[in-house]
Amino acid sequence: MGDFNQSVILETIRRSGEGLSRIELVDTTGLSAQTVTNITRRLLDDGFIAEAGRTINGPGKPRITLRLVAESRFSIGVHLDPAVITCVLLDLAGTVVRRRAVRTPSSDPHRIVDTMAQTIAELIEDAGVDRRLIEGVGVAAPGPLDAEKGTVIDPPKLHGWHRVPLRSALAEATGFDVTLEKDTTAAAVGELWTGQGPADESFLFIYLGTGIGAALVRNGDPVRGRSRNFGEIGHIIVDADGPRCLCGSRGCVEVVCTPQAIVEQAERAGVFRDDREGSDVESVEERFTQLCERASAGEAPAVDVVRRAAANLTILIAALTNVADVDRVVLGGPFWSRLEVIYLQEIPGLLDARSATRALHTLPVDGTVVGDDVGAVGAACVVLDSVLTPRASDLYLED
Repeated sequence: MGDFNQSVILETIRRSGEGLSRIELVDTTGLSAQTVTNITRRLLDDGFIAEAGRTINGPGKPRITLRLVAESRFSIGVHLDPAVITCVLLDLAGTVVRRRAVRTPSSDPHRIVDTMAQTIAELIEDAGVDRRLIEGVGVAAPGPLDAEKGTVIDPPKLHGWHRVPLRSALAEATGFDVTLEKDTTAAAVGELWTGQGPADESFLFIYLGTGIGAALVRNGDPVRGRSRNFGEIGHIIVDADGPRCLCGSRGCVEVVCTPQAIVEQAERAGVFRDDREGSDVESVEERFTQLCERASAGEAPAVDVVRRAAANLTILIAALTNVADVDRVVLGGPFWSRLEVIYLQEIPGLLDARSATRALHTLPVDGTVVGDDVGAVGAACVVLDSVLTPRASDLYLED
């Protein structure tokens, strides 16, 4: 109970931004004045918070404001994408202190783990942070995952990754505790931590990376699913007349909505002036960037391809939001910024036409506030979340 109450107070101070007095903490948390006094004294001694001047609010003695000491603790987030490995160092407030990104060297698990460990070491050295202040490393990886064993199981875009023990391998290579999370779920946690929405909101997060995934936040908590693999939506059909998928169906998200699928559509539409084709990660990213630049410049064939991609993605979003009944939709991921302008022009109206609840409320569609690094930032936030966020489950007694 003491740990839970400490989390309540620390999270309340963090969310306040400018800090709170002890009296305000009593009013906000509902805890007794004695409990607040005891816990804040402990947090002051441990360096998590600091006294930040006195304020006068009405009659009585001036009140001492307590603020979060952002540099008292840190976390590291790593996002494993088939194209790039992104590492970020976050302080306790969730602010990115340092960032490094490197090309994913190959699909070989050993080389990838070595690259992650080296990049983490360089990140810490650049920042000049004491390793003892780092709470741990969070890794956002494509699923499916075996969360209990900390392994990555045959992700579609990482060939040769059959039950790779990523959590233990990276922990051994770095000396830090490592938390493994699905990239889509991590992104949603990052949005929760750094976003401005209410603490109890519900939203659907659509993750636009080398692959497409989804995450659901319900009442301020990510929905992870029985095996912590919620959001594997690659084989939902969005175009019954679309290309054949490896699963045997036609028009799955995997072969219609991903960057590679969109590039292939652009090639068939004659957007590119040469006949060069490539399905490797680097070639797809290069072509995709060119396509988005041409669409942003108003080239009609490119605009048509991106608009069609937005319409296909809307079919997926409508199916998920009609089931989940959320407050809003958030889109993000490494490829999001290149699509943002056209997608935000197209998707809201198309989604409203398909929404089962449009007679009751409009479903807002927003881009992530975190940016392209939402996976890495979210992975670091998963670590901070485990340290700071109070959860009723922490009060349960084990058998």
